[in-house]
Amino acid sequence: MHYADPPIEDFFIPKDQDVETHTGLVKEPAIAPTPLIERIRNGLSLKDFEALRKLLDIPEELLGKFLGMSNATLHRRKKSMQFSPAESERLVRFMRLFGLTLNVFETKEAARSWLKAENPGTNHESPLSYSDTEFGAREVENLLGRLDHGVF
Repeated sequence: MHYADPPIEDFFIPKDQDVETHTGLVKEPAIAPTPLIERIRNGLSLKDFEALRKLLDIPEELLGKFLGMSNATLHRRKKSMQFSPAESERLVRFMRLFGLTLNVFETKEAARSWLKAENPGTNHESPLSYSDTEFGAREVENLLGRLDHGVF
């Protein structure tokens, strides 16, 4: 990760002010940010994990479980401060899902609440728990699309 790389949540979570301007022109960073795919392939950082944990407001052990990691593996990743490409991809899955949920429910609190609550559309599991597989996450995305369009 380059020092100019934006936090991973910037790819999925809208900010209040997306663009800094200087005399009406968009300021370009001195170094172009590393593309998301390359960052995933190189392994995301502990900072990205912590950002997602704060967005979801869940314990790190639970987030580690959703990422398919044992507590021992999570402890090793915290020491190395970097995740494997597969773990990074799962981290991005949950970040993307939070962004989609935020888009539908409009506030972080409402998005968190919906993701954590049991839902008949996810076999009475929380959408967060149901998304521990890619297929489950796609089902949650479809459910969010139906909610957004008023199709229950």
